[in-house]
Amino acid sequence: MSKRIILITGANKGIGFETARQLAREGHTVLVAARDGAKAEKAVAELAREGLQAEAVTLDVDDAASIARAVAQVGERHGKLDTLINNAGVALEGWGVQASETSLDTWRAIFETNLFGLVAVTQAFLPLVRKSEAGRIVNVSSILGSLTLHADPASPIYDFKSAAYDSSKAAVNQYTIHLAHELRATPIKVNSAHPGWVKTDLGGEGAPMEVVDGAKTSVWLATLPDDGPTGGFFHMRDRLPW
Repeated sequence: MSKRIILITGANKGIGFETARQLAREGHTVLVAARDGAKAEKAVAELAREGLQAEAVTLDVDDAASIARAVAQVGERHGKLDTLINNAGVALEGWGVQASETSLDTWRAIFETNLFGLVAVTQAFLPLVRKSEAGRIVNVSSILGSLTLHADPASPIYDFKSAAYDSSKAAVNQYTIHLAHELRATPIKVNSAHPGWVKTDLGGEGAPMEVVDGAKTSVWLATLPDDGPTGGFFHMRDRLPW
């Protein structure tokens, strides 16, 4: 695929930063977006020390004005956006907290970023993605959003339940299906990605995957060829059950 203009939210650290690194190595124009502009600039400087080019974008997915400024910046500099990777997300309730004990404030805070922020960013950038000859939207989800696997006592995630976080990712998956259906007659492809359980601030040191592998699914979906899938849920090119 030809070189692309790719924006990644929450890209100043963790999986988002590694995704930016891998895409920059492929020669794409990578826009490192973070709610703290200074952290975005720091990430870009770190990539520059590795000989990789990237641009910093201040983008708080929970702030409509910040989103609007980011859209204006990308539009003025590039005139389009080839790939949007909705990577920013939070996990606030802690693992093992019972569904009946998770506060409404926690539910609201998680959904504000993981779902409403993702939708707001997507809606705002979609006009620029439509200007691409081969637009791609990647929604970073989680296997913990799979209703099928959570309901199956034999599945590996059956006992790993965090109600608000898991529900937010299930909602992201549903949004992926609906948006892909809406855009099915266009060149735009929309997919959900499960990075895996990765050693990051969110995943913890006990996670079995390294961050370099955690970025691979997003990198693949960000650069899908014309005959690639849309409306799917993937990990390492394998389709996951909803």
